[in-house]
Amino acid sequence: MRKAALITGACINTGVDIVEKFAEEGYNVIFTGRKSDQVAVKEQEYKSAFPGVTVVGYALGSICEDGTVDETSVIKMFEDIDKKGLFVETLVLNAADQGLGIKLFENPLSDFIRVLNTNVVWNYCLCEHAGRRMRNNGGGNIVFVNSNTAYRAIPDRVAYSASKGGQLGMMRAMALDLGKYNIRVNAVLPGMIRTDRWEKNPDFYKNVPSRYTPLGDVATGRDVADAVWYFAAHARNTTGAELVVDGGNSAQLYPIVPKTDK
Repeated sequence: MRKAALITGACINTGVDIVEKFAEEGYNVIFTGRKSDQVAVKEQEYKSAFPGVTVVGYALGSICEDGTVDETSVIKMFEDIDKKGLFVETLVLNAADQGLGIKLFENPLSDFIRVLNTNVVWNYCLCEHAGRRMRNNGGGNIVFVNSNTAYRAIPDRVAYSASKGGQLGMMRAMALDLGKYNIRVNAVLPGMIRTDRWEKNPDFYKNVPSRYTPLGDVATGRDVADAVWYFAAHARNTTGAELVVDGGNSAQLYPIVPKTDK
């Protein structure tokens, strides 16, 4: 079996940076995206950029029409990965439902459930099926791309914050349960990331409080990818741990806004 890294949500933004980091390091890469056309385009782009490694893309949704988690698609994906002779040694759980604009008194309960099902239950499903194979192949590692909003809430994101807090609890419990199989489980906690949303909404991001970090800058997708790579490749004796990548935002009580920016 050839070792590979599986990165979810890897057609845009941070997921792309994570794929590129692993491919640059010589890993075979499996990635997922929600739309089949986007996955096909990115698969060709990755193959052209990294001809020395195997690249396989899967269009994978997290939620069925009835709101339940789509375990069937996960099972089929891993069966196909097995047939290709690949072993997911590293699972990077990057895909997430951002839960934007969910208001406590306005949104239906189904919106809250959808976010938790995607960010917690669906990721549990992926961990279960990847973990079985890691156990049978001598070990592996799982890295959650979490968020500093697991600890510090922001407006109208109650479902997202709840899901990220639950995800960290799940990460620690899995680290305990899977350690005996030589499977490490850790989490990277980004703050604001300079994604395409930054470019599309410059006026908003010019003044958003999260940009005023002690380091004076926000993370790029590559910064997050480097943190994920640390857990995957270098943290041999680390499990159940969190690595915050937010320019120091979590260390300060409130952002210090320069007078010239007020």
